[in-house]
Amino acid sequence: MKAKAFDTRLFKRILQYTKPYQWRFNGVIVFAISLSVFAALRPYLLKQTVDGYIQTQDAKGLLFYITLMGVVLLCEVFSQFYFVFWANWLGQDIVKDIRIKLFKHILSFRMKYFDLVPVGQLVTRSVSDIESIARIFSQGLFMIISDLMKMVVVLCFMFYMNWQLTWIVIVAMPVLVFITRIFQRKMQVAFEDVRNQISNMNSFVQERVTGIKILQLFNREETEAEKFKEINDKHKKAWIKTILYNSIFFPIADIISSLTLGFIIFYGGIKILNGDNFTTFGDLFSYTMFIAMLFNPLRQIADKFNEMQLGMIAANRVFAIIDTEDQIQDTGKVEAPLFRGDLHFKDVHFSYIPDEEVIKGIDLNVNAGDTIAIVGSTGAGKSTIINLLNRFYEIDSGTICIDNENIENYTLGSLRQQIAVVLQDVFLFADTIFNNITLNNPKITREDVLAAAKEIGVHDFIMNLPDNYDFDVKERGVMLSSGQRQLIAFLRAYVSNPSILILDEATSSIDSYSEELIQRATETITQGRTSIVIAHRLATIINADKIVVMNKGLIVEQGTHQELINKENGYYKNLYDSQFSVAN
Repeated sequence: MKAKAFDTRLFKRILQYTKPYQWRFNGVIVFAISLSVFAALRPYLLKQTVDGYIQTQDAKGLLFYITLMGVVLLCEVFSQFYFVFWANWLGQDIVKDIRIKLFKHILSFRMKYFDLVPVGQLVTRSVSDIESIARIFSQGLFMIISDLMKMVVVLCFMFYMNWQLTWIVIVAMPVLVFITRIFQRKMQVAFEDVRNQISNMNSFVQERVTGIKILQLFNREETEAEKFKEINDKHKKAWIKTILYNSIFFPIADIISSLTLGFIIFYGGIKILNGDNFTTFGDLFSYTMFIAMLFNPLRQIADKFNEMQLGMIAANRVFAIIDTEDQIQDTGKVEAPLFRGDLHFKDVHFSYIPDEEVIKGIDLNVNAGDTIAIVGSTGAGKSTIINLLNRFYEIDSGTICIDNENIENYTLGSLRQQIAVVLQDVFLFADTIFNNITLNNPKITREDVLAAAKEIGVHDFIMNLPDNYDFDVKERGVMLSSGQRQLIAFLRAYVSNPSILILDEATSSIDSYSEELIQRATETITQGRTSIVIAHRLATIINADKIVVMNKGLIVEQGTHQELINKENGYYKNLYDSQFSVAN
């Protein structure tokens, strides 16, 4: 949705976030008022000084007024300091609150949302767009309020001092207002384009940096550099458009201001030379300052309005995500207990894309404590079953029960707490091994981790690393091999003490030594709990209590290894024979 030039509804929504900081908000307004009064008072005192004491050569009065102007200047500086400091402070507190709300909301989205929305776009919204919202307060709203107040106070002083000269200024102001309005409209469109290009660039860079290994392996650096060059060029052109509008507007505004000042000096000077008493030298001196105070804010309001507009556009984008309701419906009332582990899939249908079913009405029963293996070709629907059991996606129809209770009746947090998953592509955060194992769960102590590591046979490998459990694995665990990352994932699952364990291709693409450790770890952590193993290597699941064979979203065979291997021309037998014939 495109932001309006000034969206009142959106602006009111942003102001809602000032309520916890109302005293500071009011303080900024008070300092804005005092700043405008003190700023306008200086030129008035200058007029009094010139007319009353310089022309009359009153040294004592001159000293008093100079001192008074110094005091006013100090008050203006004091007001300026607190106005700017509190306005920026308020803006940072507001964006802190919005950023926390946005991040929590993003964490609640179901997987389908992340399938469709680029990660780089979410990063842009969470970082640079939210920072732009802060500028509404630090560079936009309060600055505009301060400038408008200053203009009103200045005009009051000018009319009080000399209404005839003031009308000359008033006549010139609509021209500048008209030009400013045109400038604002042009900048609105230009800034919308800038934000789009920034979002596109962030998404592109994030994806390419994440997939840098693939780009280098396939020698695609030059190709991607050319694509980035195109995106960067669009980004540059979007900014150049804003620069062009600024380059046109500000010189025109300066010319109007200078011409107005020149006409007042010329007109007032002629009147003084002709002996007309309607103006004085003090008026002319003060008006040189007043016009700058009047026209500069008017000119800068356009620039500050641009900051406000940028913030409004950014807020529109951020609130669009906050308003997105794409969470798994956590309507369950039952707190999941320590599961026995009985699983029942009954006529389950599911599709990632409407009318393109991935799971086509499967029925599956798993007894508590059993280890079942799910095998099949790529795209058969094996991993989808895991996603559905964890409620990462909602099924289209059918039921999935754990311990004879529909999983939708359990609260989402308690359900997932009882299920641990070890994926093929292990994700480790840029943190210590210990924190990657516990995921900063305060209930899991270091003693728990050490005991669990010894039980599944990974303690020695960790102790051989620099800093042991405090070893920093860096981004995505690049300091560890794939096998080592897999072992950390096993330990992470084990210390969470799940009722149900899922191993999704956990033994693929690792070296033989790591596989031996993982086999030992698998035997330990599957003992006494329901386990689901998805595997390409059929040798690793021969001893499973049940093997489920899937093909094109359907369960085509079930049974023990021995039962399935004895089926002539069966799916499993063909998979087994082809795999071992290749191995031999």
